[in-house]
Amino acid sequence: MRYYPVNLDIRNRPCLVVGGGRVGARKVATLIQCGAVVTVVSPRVTTAVKQLAEDEAIVLEQRPYRSSDGEGMFLVIGATDDETLNRQINADAEGRHQLCNIADRPEICNFILPAIVRRGDFVMAVSTAGKSPAFAKHIRKCLEAQFGPEYGELLDLMGAIRSRLLAEAHEPEAHKPLFEQLISENLLDLVKDKKTDSIDRLLEKVLGPGYRYDSLMPSEPQPGE
Repeated sequence: MRYYPVNLDIRNRPCLVVGGGRVGARKVATLIQCGAVVTVVSPRVTTAVKQLAEDEAIVLEQRPYRSSDGEGMFLVIGATDDETLNRQINADAEGRHQLCNIADRPEICNFILPAIVRRGDFVMAVSTAGKSPAFAKHIRKCLEAQFGPEYGELLDLMGAIRSRLLAEAHEPEAHKPLFEQLISENLLDLVKDKKTDSIDRLLEKVLGPGYRYDSLMPSEPQPGE
């Protein structure tokens, strides 16, 4: 199987998770993190799923699955240990031309979920095309050890710089050598070591006056704010 890699924007899109156990709870957490509007259908659910429902973070239907549950859904995930039910969930979704993933059953999915390393908006995905989830997990752990939170912070800084350049009517194509220079002069290491004075000097050297770390990056809220 050769999959087509894609990143989906599921903000405010209705997504269905069938199954409220530990696997389902993990799927729900990721969907919420990405801004989906999540409905969970399952007779039994974990404490975490029940708490999400009580907090109105999800809609919970604590009952068996019905084929009609998938109507109007953008994406469907099956996370049950019932093979017959999983195949029914997939068949219903396929009949509606919906995106459907059945946990740990790549043969009855039209998309699979990679192992993910997330550092803010910086995301790395590892896929073995469903052949070895254990190997994907191993690679994910290696990447987690190699890529720290500074990668997410650098991406936020780059995004803030790009937004300001665009606001100043710079041509997007002209940005490329500026960003390449910032990267080649070890901006990542400066961010990692929180050397804001050195960052400011580098920004001024490459971008000109007015580009300072503190003005580009939002400050963290202080306790009580």
